[in-house]
Amino acid sequence: MGLREWALGGVLLSPFLIYVLLALLLTGALRALLRVAGLSRWIWHEALFDFALFICVLSLVTTLL
Repeated sequence: MGLREWALGGVLLSPFLIYVLLALLLTGALRALLRVAGLSRWIWHEALFDFALFICVLSLVTTLL
């Protein structure tokens, strides 16, 4: 896919925006999976864990795409 800008109605959009949205959806799915599996009770600081998980997923998505 590359990191080339897209022109949408005269507005230049970075594909990184799509990477961020994809990472946000994957992070939400992972958090739901952790909650269903009962592993979320081991998380000490939920907001910090969510942010760290989002950064890890975002770096994985960026590397793969």
